[in-house]
Amino acid sequence: MEDEASGGGIEETISRVMGSSGGELRWVDGSEMESESPTWSFFGDDENRDGYGGLRRRLVKKPKRADSFDVEAMEIAGSHGHGSKDLSVWHTLALAFQTLGVVYGDMGTSPLYVFTDVFSKVPIESEVDVLGALSLVMYTIALLPFAKYVFIVLKANDNGEGGTFALYSLICRYAKVNLLPNRQVADEQISSFRLKLPTPELERALNIKNSLEQKSSLKTLLLLLVLMGTSMIIGDGILTPAMSVMSAVSGLQGQIRGFGTSERNENSEAYDRWEKEWLLQNKYAVVLVAVIILVLLFSIQQFGTSKVGITFAPALALWFFCLGAIGIYNLFTYDITVLRAFNPAYIYLFFKKNSIQAWSALGGCVLCITGAEAMFADLGHFSVRAIQIAFTCVVFPCLLLAYMGQAAYLMKHPNSAGRIFYDCVPDGLFWPVFVIATLAAMIASQAMISATFSCIKQSMALGCFPRLKIIHTSRKLMGQIYIPVINWFLMIMCVVVVASFRNTTDIANAYGIAEVGVMLVSTTLVTLVMLLIWQTNLFLALCFPLVFGTVELIYLSAVLTKIRDGGWLPLVFASCFLCVMYTWNYGSVLKYQSEVREKISMDLMLDLGSSLGTVRVPGIGLLYNELVQGVPSIFGRFLHSLPAIHSTIVFVCIKYVPIPVVPQEERFLFRRVCPRDYHMFRCVARYGYKDVRKEDHHSFEQLLVESLEKFLRREAQDLALESNLDELDFDSVSVRSRDSDRSGDDDLRTPLMWDKRLGEAGKAGTSLSVETSSELPSEEDPSLEYELSALKEAMSSGFTYLLGHGDVRAKKNSWFIKKLAINYFYSFLRRNCRAGTATLRVPHMNIMQVGMTYMV
Repeated sequence: MEDEASGGGIEETISRVMGSSGGELRWVDGSEMESESPTWSFFGDDENRDGYGGLRRRLVKKPKRADSFDVEAMEIAGSHGHGSKDLSVWHTLALAFQTLGVVYGDMGTSPLYVFTDVFSKVPIESEVDVLGALSLVMYTIALLPFAKYVFIVLKANDNGEGGTFALYSLICRYAKVNLLPNRQVADEQISSFRLKLPTPELERALNIKNSLEQKSSLKTLLLLLVLMGTSMIIGDGILTPAMSVMSAVSGLQGQIRGFGTSERNENSEAYDRWEKEWLLQNKYAVVLVAVIILVLLFSIQQFGTSKVGITFAPALALWFFCLGAIGIYNLFTYDITVLRAFNPAYIYLFFKKNSIQAWSALGGCVLCITGAEAMFADLGHFSVRAIQIAFTCVVFPCLLLAYMGQAAYLMKHPNSAGRIFYDCVPDGLFWPVFVIATLAAMIASQAMISATFSCIKQSMALGCFPRLKIIHTSRKLMGQIYIPVINWFLMIMCVVVVASFRNTTDIANAYGIAEVGVMLVSTTLVTLVMLLIWQTNLFLALCFPLVFGTVELIYLSAVLTKIRDGGWLPLVFASCFLCVMYTWNYGSVLKYQSEVREKISMDLMLDLGSSLGTVRVPGIGLLYNELVQGVPSIFGRFLHSLPAIHSTIVFVCIKYVPIPVVPQEERFLFRRVCPRDYHMFRCVARYGYKDVRKEDHHSFEQLLVESLEKFLRREAQDLALESNLDELDFDSVSVRSRDSDRSGDDDLRTPLMWDKRLGEAGKAGTSLSVETSSELPSEEDPSLEYELSALKEAMSSGFTYLLGHGDVRAKKNSWFIKKLAINYFYSFLRRNCRAGTATLRVPHMNIMQVGMTYMV
């Protein structure tokens, strides 16, 4: 495409072009010239050595952006300094306490089912079985969550945000790998962008960057990898509630009539028949209670985590205290010699004794690290230091004590492996522990559900998921959201999983595959970050995937053997979501490329004249489109279909940039489209993938007009200032006018901000006194006064929202797979996703729509 050939993506700016008829000025839509603009010189070499010549060269050589204004329609608390997390010690400790309820719920409930699943594959025949399994669990926790996530992965955050899409957006900022070509040079000047290009000394990083940018296959592969990891996380959102709640409710077995309690008489002739009825009754009772809890859990999501999660941290703190206390009790009561499991030799003995069965048991062992990805995914709500402190000082030691206590109990009671957690609870403490365990399971599920909502929102922001209704449940925390469609989908799937499998062992087989898959994706992306951004030593960078990736591949090979026993479930979930996400992204990219190809040329706009070939009536037309440069083709449809067009036209583009939050004062970019008398502008509204859009259209309209007035005044000031700079003359400097040479590329110039010029002059220690018309009131500038009055008249006539209802179809000569994906699957998603009028938050009474078919 022509826009990609420029090398800087699709960019736009306002360029000053001197007409051939003298000094008349007109403003046209040109190409971005900021950090990459050529050096402009108006003086000879002798003049450059003079003080004024140097000042003027600095003023013109490095122009600054002059079109970002603070026109945010709704302020969001905490958006400023989002990436800054320099907290006091007490604040950090308070955050560390809160992480117990949000981040570590899933991992904290793993002692409910880990040994139960492990010893369902390997029967306990000797102490080697117990010590080997305990050693495996201990070193798995120490290696993956502790060494990998706490000390390495947490540092690969995106301005304080974590997760798969955060890593992808971080990579997109350093290399242009986003398949949607709407990146602008101005985006790199956002304060939170923090772009640090690879240094020329490290050719490896530059080579990787060039390879990613030049090869479309690598871009697609990277996107598929990210989408696969995201799909696995959504699968976790289905399996985590089912697994956690079922494990907690299973403690009722043997405690209440109907859950397995009855007078057993093994000498009775009817014992076999009674046992079958007891097992069947037990299964249905547990499933029924689990389904009730799940329905209740998903029903309260609409109230928001801020309302239902007030007691999360204290409850999980109490849960971890119970784990540690019970572990210490069992350790000293039954067999303290299980501390021998710190010797990794027992892992070797475990595999030597059980061989294939031990390999199968790895699928249960991996459950001890479920939820480790939440440490990274939920980073945006806390800080790296808080998460590290909580895991190192509370979670890690309490989990080790819990598993050692269970192992000590199994050394004396090997037949209790089926419900080891509740059997090892001291007498008299069952009901308190059961209540706390059930509450902890619900909290663990809540954390994963919230993470799924956030993941879906990030996917939508980066153009990888169909538009859905998002409800913000908190006025203060923008990360707390609720997506009704996803919530009820997760609930139905959880109920189906629980009702189908009916036991934790089969659910665990499915659970492990999703968890290991997410970890492998994170390992790959962090390795790329090390090579591309951190510029780590090659040996150290390769050690990361070799060590952690090898361990994760070993676990993956073990859990893949359980595909027939339930492991197929997360693969089906992931495949379905992957198809939806990739198809939506693929169709969106093709639609955008089609709009770029079919945009209206500037020559045609100039030929139409300021009347645009029709009648201009008072009013402001806001035409929403996805282009960041040029006039969209849908505008031609409006000109052709409507008998008249508005006197002021603003092309509004809602664009998401690969950063978490865009500061409010840098939200909007304004450009002028065509000459002044056309009264046409472009507004690019930039949002981060965690930004909240809650604009009321009345306040948005008012602020839009105010920002447009600021833009017009600044534009007039810049024109007047540049005009006066051309006429300035000092006694010590002779400034020659080069009007005769101003043609072609040399007359492209970016207007400078008045205050920026004065700042440069102050730094140079030069006193510059310039009297320009920009210093006079606007009423004394006829052209500005006319344009402002025209804008006020248009505003008084009202706003009209011009929207295009597009239909995307594959070209007739396209492949069959492309036709199937675009004409049926993508079209189905577009018809059933949220309508553009609801997504853009525009009033229905002021909408005008025209249809258009995009052939891709």
